Amino acid sequence: MTTGELIPEVLGTDAAGHEVKASDFAGKPLIIYFYPKDNTPGCTAEACSLRDGYESLRARGYVVIGISKDSANSHARFADKYSLPFILLSDESTEVNQSFGVWQKKKMAGREYMGTVRTTFITDADHRITHIITKVDTKNAAAQIEKLLDT
Repeated sequence: MTTGELIPEVLGTDAAGHEVKASDFAGKPLIIYFYPKDNTPGCTAEACSLRDGYESLRARGYVVIGISKDSANSHARFADKYSLPFILLSDESTEVNQSFGVWQKKKMAGREYMGTVRTTFITDADHRITHIITKVDTKNAAAQIEKLLDT
């Protein structure tokens, strides 16, 4: 996906097992962040930064949505453990990751595998992408987004 494109309609599955769509947030700008795995250091730092900056982002009118391939149960435990006030969606099939272009070949310790590349998409109220953050500062994710919105 690139800046200026409309995001895909299907965003993932919520904790109750319902499919969540972009149209469920009609007229609201979105911050959609893709992350590799619940309860890992970088993903926890990012989620907690967004939690801490949540009210400020919400005051600007944004809905914050986190997406990973973890299960809804994993998300529920993660959200509860860290008091996350925003929506976490499950994409176990990786279809949503693929539609956003964040399911890519990665390397770690000399091993290649497919995984989620940490990326944040910011949309306008029509769900057209206005910004894409590919180099996410996990400890300062909310401040990074705020700074971008202020430019």
